[in-house]
Amino acid sequence: MMAAVTNTNADKGLSVRFWGVRGSHPVCGPRFAYFGGNTPCVEVSVDGQRFIVDAGAGLIELGQALCRDVGCDGSFPADVHLLLSHLHHDHISGLPFFKPALRADSVIHTWCGNLDGASAAAALGEMYRPPLFPISLEQLPATFEHHGFHAGETLQIAGRQIRTCLLNHPSGATGYRFDHNGRAVCYISDIEHDASGPPPELKAFVAGADLVIYDSMFLEEEYCRCIGWGHSTWREGVRLCREGGARAMAMFHLHPDRDDEVHRNIERELALALPGSFVAREGLTVTFD
Repeated sequence: MMAAVTNTNADKGLSVRFWGVRGSHPVCGPRFAYFGGNTPCVEVSVDGQRFIVDAGAGLIELGQALCRDVGCDGSFPADVHLLLSHLHHDHISGLPFFKPALRADSVIHTWCGNLDGASAAAALGEMYRPPLFPISLEQLPATFEHHGFHAGETLQIAGRQIRTCLLNHPSGATGYRFDHNGRAVCYISDIEHDASGPPPELKAFVAGADLVIYDSMFLEEEYCRCIGWGHSTWREGVRLCREGGARAMAMFHLHPDRDDEVHRNIERELALALPGSFVAREGLTVTFD
């Protein structure tokens, strides 16, 4: 699975930028201003090569930032790679509003691993067409190329190897691992934990990672009422990191009802439980040299 990409990100090394961190649906208002209200979208740069994980509402601002960076007549990335964890609404809602999709010189690649090898083309075609949406993705100026794989395979994209892992979520989801020069970042959202603890394959997947971006939708006291919904808690994320030997965790897929004050309090607990860990917030960039 190989595709050529024009390098438009000058940053080297390994870095992560959060564009959307909220789960289920966007929120807005002063109570959510610090951590942000957009649904999942994370930009990962590997030695200057940009990858985008999930296409929630945060993808819209990312696309606008790309346009600001290059200007109206600047050089846009010829190929954009969107790695989708799965296709629930909060993870794809930004796709038709992504600025590169409005440019005829863009090729947007979607990568989907939870449909038994099928690509996202058919599912996105059902979502983005009348009567649910006024036009189809194919009517946008950009070219869309959809790639399917089985979660657990190692992808070869733009000369980079990206490991993947099947996650426990309704209809399945895919985790991604980015490695570069001995540093690693894992994206683990959406996932439901098991009472018996993290499975061996997931612990192996995050082993030695510098950062695990982990689905922390529920608090411990809420989880018992939400079993089967496909989400986890920050304490289970800490458990995974400890047992898997990962260094730090970013609490992600934040519950839409929890505001900044609550998350600041949780962040203090999280940092004590696993030093170096934090609650993900929009606009935050973490760089690993």
